[in-house]
Amino acid sequence: MRSKNLEKIIVATGVGKLRQNSQFDSTILPEMTKDLAAITGQKPVSRPARKSIAGFKLREGNLVGLKITLRGKRMRDFLNRLVNVVLPRVRDFRGIDPKQIDREGNLTIGFRDHNVFPEISPEDTKHDFGLQVTLVSSVKDAGEAYDFYKELGVPLMDKK
Repeated sequence: MRSKNLEKIIVATGVGKLRQNSQFDSTILPEMTKDLAAITGQKPVSRPARKSIAGFKLREGNLVGLKITLRGKRMRDFLNRLVNVVLPRVRDFRGIDPKQIDREGNLTIGFRDHNVFPEISPEDTKHDFGLQVTLVSSVKDAGEAYDFYKELGVPLMDKK
C-alpha cells in the first residue's frame, strides 16, 4: 500500500479577455507574472494554445495562461499560507465544498480575485485576475482524499 502524501500543488491562471488589450505584452503580462511569482515564490511558465479556435479569436501558439507547479518545501509553505492566511481572508468563506475533489482525489480551489493573498497590495495592482489552485495527492479515491485533506487541515465542509 502506498503512503498518503501531497505530490504537488499547481497554481494556474488564464489570460482570457486581457489578452485582447493593446498593452497586454508590455504591462499586463509582466504584472501578472510578478504577482504570481510573489504569491508562490516561483516564476510562472507561459502556456500556449494547443489549437486554434475561431470563436474565441484564438490562434495556435497564442498565450492562454500561466502555470506554476510547486513541490517540496515551497509546496508545504504555500499550503500552510493557503489554509491559515488566504482562505480565512476570502469573503463569506464557509469551507470548501467536498464536490471540488475529483475522482482521482485532486482538490481544486478557485479564487475570483488574486488580492486575497497577503503578498499582493490591492493599491499597487491595476488588473485583477482569478486563479486556480489544484492540490494533487497520491490518494486515488475521492472518499479517502476527503479524509486526507481534512488531516492536512484544509477547511472542507461536511459531506452531505
